[in-house]
This record gives sequence, structure tokens and C-alpha cells, in this order.
Amino acid sequence: MSTLQYRHEDTLLATEIDDLLLQARGLELVRDLLAGRGASQAEVDAHTDELERVRLQLAEMIGGDLL
Repeated sequence: MSTLQYRHEDTLLATEIDDLLLQARGLELVRDLLAGRGASQAEVDAHTDELERVRLQLAEMIGGDLL
């Protein structure tokens, strides 16, 4: 009979990844909303830059390449 092992580190990592995915999705949605409502290019670019930062952070966490 095998037993499931609970690893606190796995749960924390999964939560951090979920949070970053949610943050990235929010940045994408707000960026598109701002662009659609005629926000300045600087505002749209700020969201794009932050989205890129979050994507890189995700890539580091999962050990992959999201670009």
C-alpha cells in the first residue's frame, strides 16, 4: 500500500505559481482594457513591462522558457 506524501514546499510553490498566473492574466486584461479606452502608450507599456516581469518570474519558478 503506498502512502501519499505531503510536501509543504510543493503546496507553497503551487500557490505562488497560481498567484503569478492570476496576476499575469489580470495585467493582460487591464492592459487590453486601457488600450481599448485610449490610455496613453506609457500606461499600456507599463502593463506590458510588468507582464513580462511576471512571465520571467514564472519561467524561473517552473524551470522552463515562457518566451
